[in-house]
Amino acid sequence: MTPIRVLVVDDSATMRGLIALALRKDPEIEVVGTAENPFKAREAIKAHNPDVITLDVEMPGMNGLEFLDKIVRLRPTPVIMVSNLTGQGTEAAIEAMQIGAVECISKPSPRDAHAFAELPRIVKAAAGARVRPRPAQNGAALGAAPSAPSPRGSSVLAPAYEPDGRLVAIGSSTGGVEALTTIISQLPKNCPPIVIVQHMPPGFTASLAQRLDRLNAPRIMEASDGAPIKVGCVYIAPGGAAHLEVQNSGGLRCRLRAGSPVSGHAPSADVLFASVAKAAKSKALGVILTGMGRDGAEGLLAMHRAGAQTIGQDEATSLIYGMPKAAFEVGAVERQLPLDGIATAVLAMTNLHGRKGRQTKCHSQIN
Repeated sequence: MTPIRVLVVDDSATMRGLIALALRKDPEIEVVGTAENPFKAREAIKAHNPDVITLDVEMPGMNGLEFLDKIVRLRPTPVIMVSNLTGQGTEAAIEAMQIGAVECISKPSPRDAHAFAELPRIVKAAAGARVRPRPAQNGAALGAAPSAPSPRGSSVLAPAYEPDGRLVAIGSSTGGVEALTTIISQLPKNCPPIVIVQHMPPGFTASLAQRLDRLNAPRIMEASDGAPIKVGCVYIAPGGAAHLEVQNSGGLRCRLRAGSPVSGHAPSADVLFASVAKAAKSKALGVILTGMGRDGAEGLLAMHRAGAQTIGQDEATSLIYGMPKAAFEVGAVERQLPLDGIATAVLAMTNLHGRKGRQTKCHSQIN
């Protein structure tokens, strides 16, 4: 079996050493080179043609985002971003995944005996990702920074959209940040209430919610325990050890429950979907997006059996067709759709036809 060839790019010699050490423990991975900046990395890419690149988010000269954009445009290769757990670092990490990074992990303490223990698994999953060339936008030269989504309020609202009272639940993992960005950018201000599990390290989901909230029409936030679920609002499960559930107690509410990983994850899409099946039954729509593994398959099946409609992202547009495939194979997915068609389908399936869409924000709690 040919080993997966990895290039490690980080301005810190210590971090380069820790990453390389963790990867070399796996016989299926070969570290073909290391580089301390994007300029040396460019030459190493030409010389070694790596299958996967790990890339520091913040580096002098040319930062990781600028270099990532060049890689995605000019030499599509799966890239795993390595970020500090700071406000600036996590914000940059979210932007990186919107540009096209496959995954993002946080930098551990140099004294952490288990530093990057999960990295070999992530690298092997990334090696199978479908990374497509990103075209230059608006005629911009290759390597230019990607344009930001439209500011809040500028989204084109779906004509005559009126939410019909159903709850939308979404599960996603590797490649999910880009997929969620695509879907949420197409939603109107009065979108159906949405709850999301996106597999991310602790600290990153807050930056994801803040960035999406700033740039899109609906209100997007990290879910908090007891928060009422309202029209026009999107709730993202906090990364970490707690599961996001939906409970029906005089109206639908978010519940955060500490617990062991389910299907390998906490929060788990299986847990979220199963709770939605119980709390909302047929007044729900489940969506499973790109990601490795099978988290969400059994929970989505529970939703389907409870009468909810279900959608899975298709193989052609999934960065990693693991979670959608597992859900499809167990009979949980009614419709497989390309990423660009999912938002339109969600709005069509949750629309009260013939009534003018409301424009108020976070109103009329779903009962």
